[in-house]
Amino acid sequence: MCDTLDVSRSGFYKHLDAKLTDRSEENKRIVECIYEVRKNPHKKSYGAPRLKAELLEECGLTVSIKRITKLMKANNIRVNSKKKFKATGSSKPTDKAKENILEQNFKAESKNKIWVTDITYIWTREGWLYLSCILDLWSKKIVAYEIQDSMTTKLVSDTLTKAYLKESPNAGLIIHSDQGSQYTSNEYARLVNKLGLTHSMSRRGNCYDNAVIESFHATLKKEMVYLEGVICMKEMKLKIFDYIEGFYNRERRHSSLGNMSPLNFEKMFEKSEERLSTILT
Repeated sequence: MCDTLDVSRSGFYKHLDAKLTDRSEENKRIVECIYEVRKNPHKKSYGAPRLKAELLEECGLTVSIKRITKLMKANNIRVNSKKKFKATGSSKPTDKAKENILEQNFKAESKNKIWVTDITYIWTREGWLYLSCILDLWSKKIVAYEIQDSMTTKLVSDTLTKAYLKESPNAGLIIHSDQGSQYTSNEYARLVNKLGLTHSMSRRGNCYDNAVIESFHATLKKEMVYLEGVICMKEMKLKIFDYIEGFYNRERRHSSLGNMSPLNFEKMFEKSEERLSTILT
């Protein structure tokens, strides 16, 4: 072999015995940790910024985004692709539409000030499931969700009732939705008024007006639904529960929250308020 490669025997064996450099050892450790993080299938969508936070918290490694990106490329580690929004065509307007209070300003000053809501479809072996969710724009937490096998006004009303009972928000909270028939129904309008909330609606056929909750539904499908494939309704309901309550609210990092999860973000502010209250008293 040495003759074939035109190298000396001593040089060949020296190469075999050579130890990896410190840098190479570090790279090896970083890649191993990246694979460990990605054992959670939901985290396969994590790019370098979120992985940086994961490596620091889970493995105690301080790594630059540039280095993570380079190592991922070298080891053919790919992030799950995202689907882009597509604006749908406008349909006939309704006289029951509410004012678009948000106007694509998706920032909330504190908890339970602005909620956004929408419905998405999920295919199962027994047919369609309809998932209705409410998201708090401040912490990006899913406040409440409801899964039913029909897309009725009851679906969205049950979701809103559940969210209200869970959080007990102050009067005037803004609940933003699209102009779907469920949200423009008299029943839903009466519920919103009864709870003392303010209803805001997207422009007809413009998904960008409700982009945050649309994005959540796309993320849920990319990180869980599409990975599971077509399964039965009962199993899908359990998977949705596990994703929202076990992963998304508790663990999933958001760049807009400083790479914290929704619940950790809320806890951080709760502790700050407790310390301030202690100081003032």
